[in-house]
Amino acid sequence: MILAPSEQVEAAVDLLATRPLVVLTGAGLSTDSGIPDYRGPGSPARAPMTYQEFVASPEAQQRYWARSHLGWQRMGRALPNDGHRALAALDPALLITQNVDGLHEAAGSRRVVALHGRVADVICLDCRTTSSRAELERVLDDLNPDWLERHAAAGARPDGDVDLDETHDFVVPTCACGGPLKPDVVFFGENVPAERVARCYAAVEALGPDGALLVAGSSLTVMSGLRFVKRAASGGTPIVIVNRGTTRGDALATYALDVGCSEFLTALVSA
Repeated sequence: MILAPSEQVEAAVDLLATRPLVVLTGAGLSTDSGIPDYRGPGSPARAPMTYQEFVASPEAQQRYWARSHLGWQRMGRALPNDGHRALAALDPALLITQNVDGLHEAAGSRRVVALHGRVADVICLDCRTTSSRAELERVLDDLNPDWLERHAAAGARPDGDVDLDETHDFVVPTCACGGPLKPDVVFFGENVPAERVARCYAAVEALGPDGALLVAGSSLTVMSGLRFVKRAASGGTPIVIVNRGTTRGDALATYALDVGCSEFLTALVSA
């Protein structure tokens, strides 16, 4: 059952409150921080740039950074919400997030695997040097002094960019080595680093029937997150999914709850 009566919510809280936890979070957890999600009710259309598109041409990189520079004004200033703070208080054995916004760390969570990286970091695709997104943003401001004012009305999208077609006059810096810069996140068409996946699998497998996997704010549409639900189910681990709308993992869940993440997680901390 997807629509959860209060009895199901209470039963799920009771189950989770007494067990070791691994938590998997998705974009739905950050909507209360003002960051749009991907597939929730009323979410904007999504057409993210793939890795193959990004590396194909300087024009694609220009288009990406022109949009992302605008989107950073929202994502870079977002603050943790009640759901992030609740998870920091719960302090699970491992917090696996599909989000790149860094809000779990900002809320104080200690054991976090950011599956897809963090948008606050930048990497050179040639020399592999990493640097701060905040520093790059200052450079982008200097090179494009009126960009933010000219395009302030552009609509935000979930990946930290915006709807904008006219990007031909945006100036993009390169690394000191001359190589192209990319946010240090996993684009569509890239693989999650194997060591991150291995750490997550190990934490899920260690739960066994006495632990529990909590999924918060993910539709589990992509295998990046769904694989951990499948691994938990194969080990007999109870699974609780909290998400607005259906998910690909509902059939494997002990409880699949159509409730808000912040609301549910706050209740779980109180228990």
